[in-house]
Amino acid sequence: MNTRLVLKTCATRLLLWSAVSFAGEFEEGVAALNRGDHKTAIAMFTRIANKGDAKAQHILGLIYATGRGVPQDYNQAVSWYRKGAEQGYADAQFSLGVAYAKGQGVPQDYNNAVLWSRKAAEQGLARAQYSLGVAYENGQGIAQDYTQAVSWYRKAAEQGLAQAQYNLALMYDAGRGVSQDYTQAVSWYRKAAEQGLAPAQYNLALMYTNGQGVTQDYVEAYKWFHIFEAYSSDKDAQDAATKGKNIVTEKMTPAQIAEAQKRGREWKKK
Repeated sequence: MNTRLVLKTCATRLLLWSAVSFAGEFEEGVAALNRGDHKTAIAMFTRIANKGDAKAQHILGLIYATGRGVPQDYNQAVSWYRKGAEQGYADAQFSLGVAYAKGQGVPQDYNNAVLWSRKAAEQGLARAQYSLGVAYENGQGIAQDYTQAVSWYRKAAEQGLAQAQYNLALMYDAGRGVSQDYTQAVSWYRKAAEQGLAPAQYNLALMYTNGQGVTQDYVEAYKWFHIFEAYSSDKDAQDAATKGKNIVTEKMTPAQIAEAQKRGREWKKK
C-alpha cells in the first residue's frame, strides 16, 4: 500500500471535515450576530478565527472596526484583517487596504492601501477593483494613470457595481483614459442610475436635456431630474434638480410634463 497516498487522503478528509465544521460554526455566529447576541457571536467567531478560519478573522475585524458588541478598536480590527488577508482572503485584503487608506489602526499609507486592494482586485472583488481604479485616477499610492483607472472601473462595472459604472461613465464623458464617447457615457450612467445612484440619475437627466449620446428627450430628462430629487436628501442637490426641471419644463407641453411625472412615479430601482 502507498503510505504517502493514504496519509494524503486522510489529511484531505481532515481538511474537508474542518471546513464543514467551521462553516457550521460560522453560520451560527452570523445568526447570533443578526439576532443581537453579540457575546455569543464574538465567542464563536473568535474560536474558529483562532483555528485559522479567514472568514471569521475578517468578520472579527469588522466587528472591532464598527464597535458592534465590543469597544471600537481599529488596532484589533487591523490585526484580524491581516490574519485573513495573509491567507489570501479577498474581503480581508480589501478591508486591510481600506484601513491603510483611512489610517485606521495603522498609519495612513496609500502605497500599502494599493498593495492590498490590488491583491483583492486580482481575485475579482468588485469593490477592490473600484478602489484600485480610484487610486489610479487620483494618483494615490501609485502613479496616476487614467487608462488603468478605466480598466479597473470597467472590471467592477461589469460586475454591476453602481459606483464603478458611474465613474466609468464619467471617464467616457470627459474622455479621460479612453476616447470621449457620449453614447458609452449614457449607457453606463443609465446602469448606475437604474440601481438608484443619485449622481448618475442627475447626469443622465443632463444628457437627455442636451441630447448628448442620446436623442434629446425632455420627458426623459424631467423624469430623471424628478427621480434624482426624490433620492437626494442634500438641499443643494434638490435645488439642482428643481432648476433642471424648470429648464426643461419651459420647453414641454402640459401633456409631456404629466407623462414625465407619471414615469418618475412609476420608476423602481433595479
